[in-house]
Amino acid sequence: MELVNIRGLNFANVTMDEAITEAESLINSNCTNLVFTPNAEIAYKASHDKDFENLLNSASLLLPDGAGCLKAAKIIGTPIKEKVAGVVFGERLAELASKNGYSLFLLGGKPGIAEKAANELAFKYSGLNIVGTNDGYFNKENDESCSVIDKINASNADIVYVCLGAPTQEIWASKNKNNFKNAKIVACLGGSLDIYSKTSKRAPSFFIKTNTEWLYRLIKEPWRLKRMMSLPKYIVETRKFAKSK
Repeated sequence: MELVNIRGLNFANVTMDEAITEAESLINSNCTNLVFTPNAEIAYKASHDKDFENLLNSASLLLPDGAGCLKAAKIIGTPIKEKVAGVVFGERLAELASKNGYSLFLLGGKPGIAEKAANELAFKYSGLNIVGTNDGYFNKENDESCSVIDKINASNADIVYVCLGAPTQEIWASKNKNNFKNAKIVACLGGSLDIYSKTSKRAPSFFIKTNTEWLYRLIKEPWRLKRMMSLPKYIVETRKFAKSK
């Protein structure tokens, strides 16, 4: 698998199909593998936080989720194949699990969301074995966190979706990587459970095809403006970085 370094982050240069192939090889490994799907907002944070950058690079699979990451790669002269959206990757991985008998645990969201997501995914992918769910409203630093890990381990899940929002999910998954007893993939997928549960809707196809999902989210949720300013800042800084090389 080719890696492309985009301002310190070692992204997998893969298509969606190739990402799923890589994921299947991780499931068949003998260890727990982290999968992170940072967008430009997260990449921007990593560019200003070396510890977080190192944490992201500890993933077995680092996937570029967002037009900003693709744009940055092109600016510095190391283009990557395509955006690998975490929400789609999660769907494709669930489909793979349903066909091959892998078990899945869903963690995150408000109370009830993970259960709804489980029902919707199980309905969509016949034979999908979802062995447990838990909401994201638990203390990430104390015995509550230990109890969640115990619940996941007791389920013997092969795959765990951690949807706690970035960077909380990546930090929590990394901190607890060695505590997972059976899981071969721990994938951090942001707000994907809201989409799978149909509590929220993904952007219309026009925005997806034109890599402007960020604009749709901003239109629907204008309170995101401050957070989304990371995208233009990331691109501006990347242009400066490219000129300095």
